[in-house]
Amino acid sequence: MNIPTMMRALQQTSLGGPQDMRLITDVPVPTPGPGEVLIRVTAAGVNFADVMQTRGTYHGGPQPPYLPGFEAAGEILVLGEGVTGLTLGAHVIGTGYGAFAEYMVLPAVAVVPVPTGWADEQALGLVLNWATALAALKPLGRIAAGETVLIHAAAGGVGQAAVKMAKHYGATVIASASSGKHEAVRALGADLVIDYRSVDVAAEVLRLTDGKGADLVLESVGGATFAASLAAAKRVTGRVVVYGVAGGEAAITNWELNFTHPIHLIGLHIGLLIQTAPQIFDELMSELTALMAAGVFLPGRPAVYDLADGPKVLAELEAGATVGKLALRP
Repeated sequence: MNIPTMMRALQQTSLGGPQDMRLITDVPVPTPGPGEVLIRVTAAGVNFADVMQTRGTYHGGPQPPYLPGFEAAGEILVLGEGVTGLTLGAHVIGTGYGAFAEYMVLPAVAVVPVPTGWADEQALGLVLNWATALAALKPLGRIAAGETVLIHAAAGGVGQAAVKMAKHYGATVIASASSGKHEAVRALGADLVIDYRSVDVAAEVLRLTDGKGADLVLESVGGATFAASLAAAKRVTGRVVVYGVAGGEAAITNWELNFTHPIHLIGLHIGLLIQTAPQIFDELMSELTALMAAGVFLPGRPAVYDLADGPKVLAELEAGATVGKLALRP
């Protein structure tokens, strides 16, 4: 394939939010370095981390001006030095920087094949949403049949995946979402759905569990919700897995862990897991393959928008006006 020298891409020009993102047409096509691959992007996933990065609240991200987007699927066009196990022309899904563009460089260790028979856009979420949800539930959250799981932001990409998998593993699911998204969450199999905007989440979870609390809490919101997650977890044996800070930073002291919230508090960032615990990531991919065979993990149906609509899509995601997976098509 003849690779052009320039491409279309979205560029974030400030830390003022998605409204300062613009479409440009004169971006040099990147060149893969050792251990990297160049892909022609066919679909880019939109995640809340992208919103956070436009505000400068995502840890370790690039500074403006930069090309946004963490997740993309597409066709491998160039293999960097030392890359093995991947072939030219293969379609993959992976994570890196600069996904909102026609071409993108990805670390070879962070890509996996698009499942056979799936369109590229249907695989969006495999590495970020589904792998994050699975890591939170199984190797870190140690979910067991018969337990109760509280899932925040249950209508989002990770939340929807977590609801489906938690039910598959035999858990009772309490899902938290805004009222307009309750039907979508119930359709995924949630046993109980609560509106975090109108009830005291911790008090409601304790009421629903006869005062015991949730065995496992999937915490992705932060801010005031973080305190509710701690209070909603079962004393001594309850686990809270933190994989997002969408609502802002929150803290807990060693005193509180000792006397007020004697629980298991676990941090998760899928990018760091891929880098530092590749064996666990391989196990997650194997389990996801089994979930595909079991009919739990099915081809995704993201809402797909044109690349130029990126600023609008991110603004709607930030406002909480979206449900499920979102994607951009270059």
